[in-house]
Amino acid sequence: MTEFVLESKARHAVCKAMRELKRLGLNRGAEGNVSVRFREGFLISPSGVVAEDLSPDQVVFMHMDGTHSGAWKPSSEWRMHRDIYRQHEEAEAVVHTHSDHVIALSCLRQPIPPFHYMVAVAGGDIIDCAPYATFGTEELSQHMLKALGPRKAAMLANHGLICYGQSLERAVLMAQQIEALAKQYLLARSTGEEPKRLTEAEMAEVLKKFSGYGQQAAD
Repeated sequence: MTEFVLESKARHAVCKAMRELKRLGLNRGAEGNVSVRFREGFLISPSGVVAEDLSPDQVVFMHMDGTHSGAWKPSSEWRMHRDIYRQHEEAEAVVHTHSDHVIALSCLRQPIPPFHYMVAVAGGDIIDCAPYATFGTEELSQHMLKALGPRKAAMLANHGLICYGQSLERAVLMAQQIEALAKQYLLARSTGEEPKRLTEAEMAEVLKKFSGYGQQAAD
């Protein structure tokens, strides 16, 4: 497959993911952003273009030094994407959403604790919340990296969610799963009681099981 075909497929995938995030109700209008690792940089959705109007030629190629190619401006959150790719070699795609329940919880500036074993989907026993910083800033990106730690997702205070995966499909699914967890956690708390939490040992067992979940033995 030629590099031209690979780039075309990657650009179309970014557009498809942006529309899927809107369809799922995880973003609205021009909210959020999506990227995929490509060559020595990454392809990212542009700034201010609503999902249904996004076309492959508007997707922006970013270099790791923060410069970009083409006439379109990259998403204002390109730093978070770039820094994830720099720090996490396994990251092949990054998704940023403004979903309702994640935002509600992020406005309380509280993490999602191990109230349910599916918290482990992000690779740890908690989904942390980064301190607030203005969108698009280096300060926000540094807060985000610290909140991520070794995990694949973090909330951003008074803002939303960022997560990554080994493909755009997996990153979109991660965003969907974490929005569901935020909703479930808030529903449980709405009873007036704090949900019972799984212990460190219980979550460690879940993480162990998740490490091989869905993998099939070779023939």
